[in-house]
Amino acid sequence: MFLGKVIGEVWSTRKVGDLEGKRLLVVEAIDQRDAPPAKKVTPVVAADPLGADVGERVIVAFGKAARVACGGDGDFAFEAAIVGIVDGVHPAAFPEEAS
Repeated sequence: MFLGKVIGEVWSTRKVGDLEGKRLLVVEAIDQRDAPPAKKVTPVVAADPLGADVGERVIVAFGKAARVACGGDGDFAFEAAIVGIVDGVHPAAFPEEAS
């Protein structure tokens, strides 16, 4: 799982059946300052069963955990899902940045 910020939405009229009715959001990982981390981390497209809005901080799960969060037995055609909308973060637990 990772903390992220919703930066956009994806629309698709043609898609596999597993994605029908699923809202898809673009989520960028964030660090303790709410800033994007290292450039090697790219935004991901995540299914959104919770109704997050652009600009909100979210918790994103991958793999079977993501698919189970969207219902059923976890056998869906996506790898990431929003599993929480963040109310607050206490960054004291994050490691200090290297200078």
